[in-house]
Amino acid sequence: MSKIIISCAVTGSIHTPSMTPHLPVTGDQIAEQSVAAAEAGAAILHLHARDPADGRPSAATEHFMAFLPRIKQQTDAVVNLTTGGSATMTLDQRLAAPKAAAPEMCSLNMGSMNFALYPAAERISAWRYDWERPFLENSDDLVFKNTPRDIAHVLTEMGTRRGARFEFECYDVGHLYMLRHFADRGMVEAPFFIQFVFGVLGGIGADPENLTHMKGIADKLFGDDYAFSVLAAGRHQMPLATIAAAMGGHVRVGLEDSIFIARGRLATSNAEQVTKIREIVERLGRDIATPAEARHMLGLKGADRTAF
Repeated sequence: MSKIIISCAVTGSIHTPSMTPHLPVTGDQIAEQSVAAAEAGAAILHLHARDPADGRPSAATEHFMAFLPRIKQQTDAVVNLTTGGSATMTLDQRLAAPKAAAPEMCSLNMGSMNFALYPAAERISAWRYDWERPFLENSDDLVFKNTPRDIAHVLTEMGTRRGARFEFECYDVGHLYMLRHFADRGMVEAPFFIQFVFGVLGGIGADPENLTHMKGIADKLFGDDYAFSVLAAGRHQMPLATIAAAMGGHVRVGLEDSIFIARGRLATSNAEQVTKIREIVERLGRDIATPAEARHMLGLKGADRTAF
């Protein structure tokens, strides 16, 4: 098997500060946890930004620039910026920081979908900020919009014009067919790096048979022209990542995807999750990829061609 790429999603926009005190919010916290995750073995850092005043998901370029230069200075990790941001943001808001930073990689959700976070609100008894509870509870009427026109716009702005490669986030089988559609249009080129996403309410469930099915459809649509990675939400994070590693795939962990390290125990950092999955995959006989090896495997432009 080829070397395994460990990605780490450091903060995200799903969890709120009331869910865990270990969620990085300020620029310093995001930078520190990113550097530690890279030192633990993450070759790719998937990054969102937060408003340091209250932890709210942020699209502001200045909030991204509060940590991006420091991460580049202190690590060789590949920076993968979100183009999804939060479902409450417009497409222009979501693209503002990626366009300014011109990273090596961007995430790209391959379709519109319900993004239901509201069950999490029932498990929180004390709230730190007044925006958190409505943010979660109102997700019962929340659609993440990424139409084919939106996807084409992201591919043009970030890929054609800025040279970024993509982590194609596929939350369901139909998203694989949407990626095939854009490949057939000539808007994306192999090799494709596909992130199978499991366990978000509104997307495909975190069942091992769904992983097998997603890989089978991807094999049918892309043949040898793709690599897959797996992220699973919440308690499914480590089990499905382990299965993915055994199947020859890559893995993603991080506090965006799960705030736990074990049943009933909060992860104290992103690095703790990276360390755990690294130990698992190495026991399976896989060697982890360095950032340089990940760049070669994914055909990235190099950190010297970014704008931060």
